[in-house]
This record gives sequence, C-alpha cells and structure tokens, in this order.
Amino acid sequence: MDLSKILSISGRTGLFQVVSQLKNAVLVESLIDKKRFPAFAHEKISSMEEIAVFTATEDKPLKEILKAIYEKQEGKPALDAKSDTKQLQAFFLEVVPDYDVERVYISDIRKIISWYNLLLEHQLLDFTEKEEEKTEEKSEEKIEEGEKTEEKPEEKAEVETEETLEEPVEEKPLAKPVAKKKKPKKDPS
Repeated sequence: MDLSKILSISGRTGLFQVVSQLKNAVLVESLIDKKRFPAFAHEKISSMEEIAVFTATEDKPLKEILKAIYEKQEGKPALDAKSDTKQLQAFFLEVVPDYDVERVYISDIRKIISWYNLLLEHQLLDFTEKEEEKTEEKSEEKIEEGEKTEEKPEEKAEVETEETLEEPVEEKPLAKPVAKKKKPKKDPS
C-alpha cells in the first residue's frame, strides 16, 4: 500500500489522489466525487505517508493504525465517523491502546476513521504487499550472506597472487610543486 500518493488538504473534505505534477502545483483527484483540481504549495498539503498519531512512547505512523483497524474489522468498514464521541474513543483505544489521550483529539479520531472507510471503499488499502516484501527481503539477505561466505576465500586467493606477480611500484610524492608567480611586466612608457 503506497500512501505517499494519497493527500490530505487542509480546508477540504476527504482525501485526494495525486494525478500528476504541474509546474507550480500538483494535480489531484478527489476520492469522494472524482473532481480534479490543482493543489498549490500555499495550501497545507500532507501526504498520508507523513501523518502520525501521538502515543505514550513515540509517534505511530498512520499506515500502522490503518492496518490495525483493518485487522480489527477483518477488512470491513469501521463504525461511522459521526458516531458518539465515547464510542469513537473506545474504538480507537482498542486499535491504538497507547495513544496520547490529551494530544489526540476526537476530531483527529473522526478524521482517521473516515479516511479508513474512504480508502477501504476505493480499495486502496492493501496490506499483503508488505508481507510479501518482507519475505523477499529475508530470502535476498540469506542469499547475500551465502554469497559473502563463498566469495571471501576466492578474494583472498586473487589478492595474494596479484601481490606476488606485481613488481614494486615507486611511490610518487603526494604534494604538487608550487608554481612560481609571474612578475608583472614593466610598462615601456
């Protein structure tokens, strides 16, 4: 799931997907009504990849929270973002048990839940890639480790033979000679 192309724009409802880069703006498309418009630099634009939630220990990326909601709901929509405040807080506490109650406002919780439902509706939540990438990375690491152990004896053998075959090379001085300054020419007048 690549959340770097999904944006939140301050003052606008919903989420927006990046369509293309313009000269001094970004062309975005609303996930709600599919309308396209340019988003300029003076607007407060946040990539979903950059957003995090305050917790007791450290900030938790939005991607992890969306994954936790997805797992808790078993891939189904979460409760309505306009639900009762106590219900929303209880739900969010189940998903992120260590979230900072003083710094994460109910409006933030409503936003996150509405974003989750919107992304799920448009089938933009796909957490299977991450698991596949991890297994691929682990297998690549094992292959690299195996190659390293095999290559070391060969490398030593090559180095030893090269050193014995080469003739000693004269070492050149590292410093360059300093150029003499030219004296200014005298004016014949």
